[in-house]
Amino acid sequence: MRDRVIEYDLRFVLAACSWAETVRVNGTPMLERNPFKRFPLPTEVNPRRPITTDEEYTRLLKAAASLSPHIELYLLLAHETGHRCSAVGRLRWNDLDLEKGLVTWRAEHDKIGREHTLPLSPAAAAALKAAHRRAARIGDGWVFTSPSDPEKPIRRDLLRDWWRRLEAAAKLDRIPGRGWHSLRRKFATDLKADTPLADLCSLGGWKDHNTVLKCYMRPDENTMRGALARRAERVANG
Repeated sequence: MRDRVIEYDLRFVLAACSWAETVRVNGTPMLERNPFKRFPLPTEVNPRRPITTDEEYTRLLKAAASLSPHIELYLLLAHETGHRCSAVGRLRWNDLDLEKGLVTWRAEHDKIGREHTLPLSPAAAAALKAAHRRAARIGDGWVFTSPSDPEKPIRRDLLRDWWRRLEAAAKLDRIPGRGWHSLRRKFATDLKADTPLADLCSLGGWKDHNTVLKCYMRPDENTMRGALARRAERVANG
């Protein structure tokens, strides 16, 4: 078990014990003192945070087209919105304004618990319009439904299965830690060069910009070369 998993578990225990300190039963605190309060949390020096490259995404998209329209749409939305796989999987048709190209991410399906409405990319809007026509659905409903019950959203274990099928169909090597979340890292990295950090955080549904800088953005040679070229141009022009 890696240090990152242990850290998550200990943070949960800390939060639970801190809550118990505030709750009283018959006038007595449920927990008089949090025994884990000064417990050191392990941290990984080099946590695994693989990112999907442009070339890999192209291969995944081609593979998705051969597997299923639902998998193809889900892959495209995960890539184009940068949102978490659970949030994408729980989109409803009423969350979408396809004429204006807007999507509302509901607070109950958002990790930070904040409802926010954002613009869709042209590719995402076009794909959703086509999917809506294929569904021929009137009224609300889940965009990605459970195979066994159309009144329920797709389960997370099926989303994990979709990723494994995509990797296999695209003939990509299995890399530990790479999954749908690697597209979220790609989203942050793709937009870092020309998007203000506040806008990037809003587009991807991040609350803390430090998290984006630490866990999602990746340095890449093209961005660095572009920055050096712009600097040289400014110096040359005085």
